[in-house]
Amino acid sequence: MNLVEVTTATHKKDFLQFPLSIYKNEPNWIRPLDKDIEAVFDPKQNKFFRHGECTRFLLYDDAGKVIGKIAAFINDKTAGKEPQPTGGIGFFECINSKPAAHKMFDRCKQWLQQRGMEAMDGPVNFGERDSWWGLIVEGFHSPQYKMNYNPPYYKELFESYGFQLYYEQWCYSLRIADRVNEKFYRRREEINPDYHAEFLRKNHLSKYADDFCVIYNKAWAKHGGGKELERKQVQQFFKTMKPVMDGEAVWFAYWKDEPVGMWINLPDINQYFKKFNGKLGLIEKLRLIIMLKRRVTRKLIGLVFGIVPEHQGKGVDALMIVEGQKHFVKNNLYEEFEMQWIGDFNPKMVSIAENLGTKKSRVLVTYRFLFDRTKEFKRHPIL
Repeated sequence: MNLVEVTTATHKKDFLQFPLSIYKNEPNWIRPLDKDIEAVFDPKQNKFFRHGECTRFLLYDDAGKVIGKIAAFINDKTAGKEPQPTGGIGFFECINSKPAAHKMFDRCKQWLQQRGMEAMDGPVNFGERDSWWGLIVEGFHSPQYKMNYNPPYYKELFESYGFQLYYEQWCYSLRIADRVNEKFYRRREEINPDYHAEFLRKNHLSKYADDFCVIYNKAWAKHGGGKELERKQVQQFFKTMKPVMDGEAVWFAYWKDEPVGMWINLPDINQYFKKFNGKLGLIEKLRLIIMLKRRVTRKLIGLVFGIVPEHQGKGVDALMIVEGQKHFVKNNLYEEFEMQWIGDFNPKMVSIAENLGTKKSRVLVTYRFLFDRTKEFKRHPIL
């Protein structure tokens, strides 16, 4: 076997094409868009290069055929916050061979150790947690957009090397037409009439982008130790998302005229990309526009749900959920709803999801491998 670093145009092509051989008989796999994968490894597109480093490897057999691929990376902003400096690995694909997988893990370990790391997490992303994060171990149905998908045997490849479960990631789903827990309807009826909920109107996109910014900064940044979002940043994000956004699936709650809650959902756009074979050129974009207008997908993906602290516990969550569900059913917009993953270390959010009457639809795992095998392994702390 020959392990090489990705440096040439041929290497990059092999990195994109290799998964086709792994999933050629897997109907639930949806090929990621080539541009999305390449953007992760492009310093001009991925802001994590400003405070991190990344490389890729390809594994060839003795006949010159690709049999595996992997990436290794360091995020300087988070590496030092762990009990030991921790890097990451991701974009792992491999034939069902422990020697092949272990050879790639060894090389990533070496690369990370050379840069001062003492552990590695995987499979994770050189970027935000909402993309390419975790290994599927339950729920092998078609993945959401930018969600990892893998054969079941990958679990054994990781665990046989010594990776340990750092945390589980749970997705929840329900049928749109099914009634949620009855307490939501009671709380909706009892809420102060000064609260109201509405869906996003695209002709007022800028206004809703500002409302998103206000809610996020009050609900997360100021109370969770995170960084505040800037208005310009959010405005650009909403403009970028506008082509694939369904305004009727994005809900905001207000106390009089003050934004206090949001429930952000998107159509399952990965179902559109299924037929694009990794490409998103002009023809694919035109096809996408047509499919979006025809609402080809009947599945909704929950991205963000949040209420500013001073309005929590007052029924705002019930208001958005009940009014949104009522609108979806009345207008026959969607049939299924699935949330993006919630970490098992976040019992408050898990409780909210389960109280809706959802079922657990997927389980992903983020593993950790300590380079010093004598050190005590600890799971992700509970929030």
